[in-house]
Amino acid sequence: MSFPLPPNYSSVDKAVILGMGGSAIGGDLLRSLTLEKSKIPILVHRDYDLPALVNERTLVIASSYSGNTEETLSSFSQALKTPAKKLVITTGGRLKALADESSVPAFCFEYAAEPRAAFGYSFFSVLGLFQRLGIISIESRDIDETIRVLKEITARFNHDVPLETNPAKQLATKLWERLIIIYGAGILSKVAFRWKTQFNENSKTSAFSECFSELNHNAVVGYRFPEWLAEKGVVVMLRSPTLHPHILVRYEVTAELLTDAGIPHEVVNAKGESPLAQIMSSVLFGDYVSYYLALLNGVDPSPVAAIDYLKRRLAEVNI
Repeated sequence: MSFPLPPNYSSVDKAVILGMGGSAIGGDLLRSLTLEKSKIPILVHRDYDLPALVNERTLVIASSYSGNTEETLSSFSQALKTPAKKLVITTGGRLKALADESSVPAFCFEYAAEPRAAFGYSFFSVLGLFQRLGIISIESRDIDETIRVLKEITARFNHDVPLETNPAKQLATKLWERLIIIYGAGILSKVAFRWKTQFNENSKTSAFSECFSELNHNAVVGYRFPEWLAEKGVVVMLRSPTLHPHILVRYEVTAELLTDAGIPHEVVNAKGESPLAQIMSSVLFGDYVSYYLALLNGVDPSPVAAIDYLKRRLAEVNI
């Protein structure tokens, strides 16, 4: 990518990605992808205050689609007072202005959409930056496979593909008017969270996410109550055949426990062989399902009125 970086930006021993919502999920998935390959720890931070661990050996990346996310602006403003290496990813707004004022490199892109729909920019821009800095290494063949798999999914799940042969539409009908809980593990842990947030924002429906194997130490005991959970709840398990063998066994046993409790459940297998392809294919599948569920709910997936109201109320408060 053509984006100049100061040469000393490679001299870091940790990275902190500042962001919220759709601008932070790219960092989450990148961390999942590189957990076993990254040469340095990567932290995704969602808060007003900067972590105390930030120092001159830290790469701080502020990611905000609008450039006006107040939590990100607050923590980035604090980062400007530190000797940390700093980067900005945004379309503009106050964040871009702060970066320009402080001579901080800013990767700006143009994409008119809801922030959650700009996920590709928040993910691949950081992936490219980390690749250039030598923090991680992704093979070109993995990128090629990912593109191929995503094209295949789009062809199968697109709106003009009828229900009878469209897995995304079929799953949406099974989730309609139910309380949705998404399970994930390993590289799919944060994908489960992405599904949860997409159901919240696109479908305007309640959804929650859990991760293996932690959920086997608590959540499985909560299947008994409320008693209406068997009638109104549904669990979606995002699965990859490359997960730890014991985790795969946990999927099977958890499915048995759900069946015993009478709670419906579905298993969605990631597509592709590389971790990158599996993550991206699972994200795209969830995005399609959330869109079709929005249509079943009779709502426009784009507006997020509750979030807009909350932002207006916060703007009225002087702290």
